[in-house]
Amino acid sequence: MKATSAPRRPAPTGRETLRTVLPNGLDTVVVTVPDAPLAELRLVLPYARTEPGLAVAQELLAAGLGTATTTRDRRSVAGLAAGLGAEFSTVVTAEQLVLSASVLSEGLPTALDLLADLLLHPAYDPPAASGTRLPPPPPGPGTRLRRAQLRHAFGGPHPLSDDPPGGTVPAADLLALHRRAVVPHGAVLLLMTGEEPDRVLERVRTRLAPWTGGPSGLSLPPFPRGTPTPGRLALHDPAAGQALLLTAGPAVPAPGPGHPALHLAQLVVGGHASSRLTRRIRERHGLAYTVDARIRQNRAGCWLEVDCAGAPGTGDRLAEEVTACLAELAATGPTPEETRRVRRYAAGFTRFALATRAEEASALAGFAAAGLDPHWLAEYPHALAEVTHRQVTEAAARFLDPDRVLVATLDRAGPAPTGARP
Repeated sequence: MKATSAPRRPAPTGRETLRTVLPNGLDTVVVTVPDAPLAELRLVLPYARTEPGLAVAQELLAAGLGTATTTRDRRSVAGLAAGLGAEFSTVVTAEQLVLSASVLSEGLPTALDLLADLLLHPAYDPPAASGTRLPPPPPGPGTRLRRAQLRHAFGGPHPLSDDPPGGTVPAADLLALHRRAVVPHGAVLLLMTGEEPDRVLERVRTRLAPWTGGPSGLSLPPFPRGTPTPGRLALHDPAAGQALLLTAGPAVPAPGPGHPALHLAQLVVGGHASSRLTRRIRERHGLAYTVDARIRQNRAGCWLEVDCAGAPGTGDRLAEEVTACLAELAATGPTPEETRRVRRYAAGFTRFALATRAEEASALAGFAAAGLDPHWLAEYPHALAEVTHRQVTEAAARFLDPDRVLVATLDRAGPAPTGARP
């Protein structure tokens, strides 16, 4: 397999970007930041919980990856990283395992050597990988509600809506999972550094050439249904310490046509301090501690979600107020001033999200792994600027109609809400 590469191009941030698929299938992005004292490294691996029997092993592998190899124990790895001024960490999301490192620029070659050792010669702590039976931790109220929300809205079974079982994890199983999951084909490696990109790319190609395998198959499958089933779902728990609400409505994924207009309509609903839901159910009625609205997107699907938490016993009232707010916006749309305000907020939040190089590197790696241009977010304010007030109104009418939205709550036991849709 030959390496393929996209032509170099200047990014909107002034960074030169070189993107290449190496012969082993690793999608590699090198972003040049002249005179940067630190180099940022992000390795993004598909890591969805697609098979119930792998859930415990996936948790243990994520905890152990990056800590030891067959030639370096934990202390040696930590000492080498400290000498480079580096910090390695792992984060697991619903669909990815991200290995991150920040290192002094002159230490990047040695950091790549260490990365290759961690990927090619892993060692996992035997006590952590013992055959002890590990019961799954009981899910909290928020997790129970989210799984029910997604199961009702999009159907099942699906990894995002099913409960993971416990299991035994022999050490050999962890190594087998490493060989399957920690593979270059399907992964994205992003390096942000001040060095000349061709030199960095050649180092990556040399160090990681022996790393082969994949794809792992640990990518989220699509939901059984592409658009959410509307209705009202009420879960009751006598021990609930607060009332929780989640909605699932139709949405447009980025960078699809209509996404910027829907994003602005979503911000009018919730997601900033002067949104309609914040003013209505938090400031006016005092019903909610937290109010948020966002467009959620992953390989499973895309949906518009409102998220609220209030005092116990307020679940039905929260559902009524959220439904009324959505109906009002769908019928009349936002005011021109609201559109102007959220446009400025969205553009400002984009700059805030890229405020530090570490945040920028994480964002660019995430976009690349999602199939977007790495610099999509930096270009996004231009797309927002082109959205008209009429387009935002049309997006509100189409996507905020409560007859197209699932409203799910978890609260203390009580009567079913009146007028509930099936």
